[in-house]
Amino acid sequence: MDRTRLQQLLARESAEAERRNPRSKAAYERAEHLFGRVPMTWMNKTAGAFPRYLDTARGARVTDIDGHEYVDFCLGDTGAMAGHSPAVVAEAVQRRFAESGGATAMLPTEEAEWVGAELTRRFGLARWSFALTATDANRWSIRLARAVTGRPKILVNSYSYHGSVDESLIVVGPDGQGTARPGNVGAPCDVTLTSRVAEFNDLAQLERELAHGDVAAVLMEPALTNIGIVLPEPGYLEGVRELTRRYGTLLINDETHTFSAGPGGCTAAWDLEPDILTIGKAIGGGIPAGAYGLSADLAEQLLGRADLDLIDMGGVGGTLAGNALSVAAMRATLEHVLTDGAFAAMATLSERFEAGVCAGIERWELPWSVSRLGARTEYRFADPAPRTGTASAAAADTELEDFLHLYLANRGILLTPFHNMALMCPDTTERDVDLHTEVFAGALAELAG
Repeated sequence: MDRTRLQQLLARESAEAERRNPRSKAAYERAEHLFGRVPMTWMNKTAGAFPRYLDTARGARVTDIDGHEYVDFCLGDTGAMAGHSPAVVAEAVQRRFAESGGATAMLPTEEAEWVGAELTRRFGLARWSFALTATDANRWSIRLARAVTGRPKILVNSYSYHGSVDESLIVVGPDGQGTARPGNVGAPCDVTLTSRVAEFNDLAQLERELAHGDVAAVLMEPALTNIGIVLPEPGYLEGVRELTRRYGTLLINDETHTFSAGPGGCTAAWDLEPDILTIGKAIGGGIPAGAYGLSADLAEQLLGRADLDLIDMGGVGGTLAGNALSVAAMRATLEHVLTDGAFAAMATLSERFEAGVCAGIERWELPWSVSRLGARTEYRFADPAPRTGTASAAAADTELEDFLHLYLANRGILLTPFHNMALMCPDTTERDVDLHTEVFAGALAELAG
């Protein structure tokens, strides 16, 4: 690839973004009282000099304050997998908050049992509890795993994503040993004191780490997602389960992003048997929600421990967790929006998206690849696709990624800002997918000169 040409095209698209979005630019420049000028600092992870500012969002469409409409394949980086503001969820939230009230009354609602039963149907775990984010669901699951095993350490895969969980911010270094993930902010201690790490798809490395006998749980995504999709090789996940059982270690599946694989995530699609499962974002239809499920045996062990404070200040809780508003949103989303039929349609659209990207890559004989996980598709700047998190991180190309994201955004298409991921929702259409295929082909043609 001609890097000089790429830089010229990137400069052109950056200038066009500034020309097209004067109100967003001005809003960003006025935001002097926000840390980093944005409500949350990760919002600065955007191609161009400033983020576009939201005006409206409905279904698979987003409109910015400059009046531009976008086909949204970002979908809140999975948070809006149900589409933006599904009518049935909006109605349920309206009834609960405006008509019934009591969203934060600290009392249970009968709907919570319905949600728990539905999560059991989908994922197989017998007992459920709620959080507001998957990060909290992971934190509490880690505490429960340490309590029941009496072991101090948590093992994760290099460059996996589990929110801002301290124990997960560890990667495999150049020497093959665990080290802090670059850029980790204000770590409470050396991460190797709390964590071990193994590369995804590397059973030998996993066994070496588990053999120390100090790992309470393996916390993993069944497929890596937030470093670019890395799919499991044949036999890998079965090997993880066999090794964790052999070494007395619990297995936690974080399905927050891999929920795209189907109505029961990878756990149902691939017949996995975790001891704990965590999920967040998508199940609330846009209202903050998360959950973690426990096997029946593990739940009984924990509830039978008189020495564990599971009710007051034992470290597992939160007064807003399981609130009536979040529960109402979860029921509406799971019952009426992210249904089995919806997932089938979303996966079909994702296959169409994948085919369009593959056609562009083949047309220009690029050394790229495409990875797909149900309703989620991603193009990678490597062929074959990376098989580990470390290799996936090394395959990143920020300059190229920024050009593609700006090129698409300037022509009405949004991808997730963290990587080249496109997610389908129940409101996504074939026309939306075909628009991406057309614009993506145009971007490749310009790169080829």
